[in-house]
Amino acid sequence: MGLILLAVIWLITLISTYFFIAKTWWLPAGASAAAAGIDHHFTTTYILMGIVFVAAQLALGFFVWKYREGGSSPKVHYSHGHTGLEIVWTLLTTVLFVGLNLATYPLWSAERFNAAGPSAIPVEVTGMQFAWYFRYPGPDGKFGATRPELEDASAGGEAALGLDTKDPASKDDVVTGTMVVPVNREIEVILRAHDVIHSFFIPQMRFKQDAVPGLAIHMHFTPIQTGDFEILCAELCGLGHYKMHGMLKVVSQEEFDQWLAAREAEKQ
Repeated sequence: MGLILLAVIWLITLISTYFFIAKTWWLPAGASAAAAGIDHHFTTTYILMGIVFVAAQLALGFFVWKYREGGSSPKVHYSHGHTGLEIVWTLLTTVLFVGLNLATYPLWSAERFNAAGPSAIPVEVTGMQFAWYFRYPGPDGKFGATRPELEDASAGGEAALGLDTKDPASKDDVVTGTMVVPVNREIEVILRAHDVIHSFFIPQMRFKQDAVPGLAIHMHFTPIQTGDFEILCAELCGLGHYKMHGMLKVVSQEEFDQWLAAREAEKQ
């Protein structure tokens, strides 16, 4: 029986390892400045954790066989273990996990949690059951005021956000259901939630951040490839969660300027 268990454990380990190695990459092609660094970290983590996983499972199979009932090995009596070994593998585990965390600090601090640069394009992103709305400040560079008592989610657009049309700064605000940004420009995302926690997720941009009611969360990313990219909600936010998605369109600077000008002209 011990030999059969060894064979089963090793077979499962080798087959599962093969499927991880055979699939060249698990994520869609990256399209942001941060993607290469994030992908490198994922690769490093897969390799290190893969080595630990294979070594642990091979050792498990060996010990199941070696200390099987009726085997030639002496009977194992209960023991509190080896203090020295306990210290060694606890330290190794600590070094591994803390080291991986520290290795990503420059990436996350630069691309996510540091303030966006002065030339970044601000886009307010609001999640509500079950849609995404995107607001641009217009030529004045200021977002108009919003008021909770003016919010009407069923009306969509500016009404859904509760935009105060009496505020002069709101006159040129543009609200759309599609996020359009220029390529190779830093995009400052101001995340808000209307009702429950949502999660703004663009896989190709390697961008994922929760939107929390009552908070304005500032983050940023830089798209480096034009195209259309699906925006998902990665937080279970209600019965309509499955249909909560939007579209990010990354275009040239000229196309973006024309698009924004056309949206502002529609408000006249």
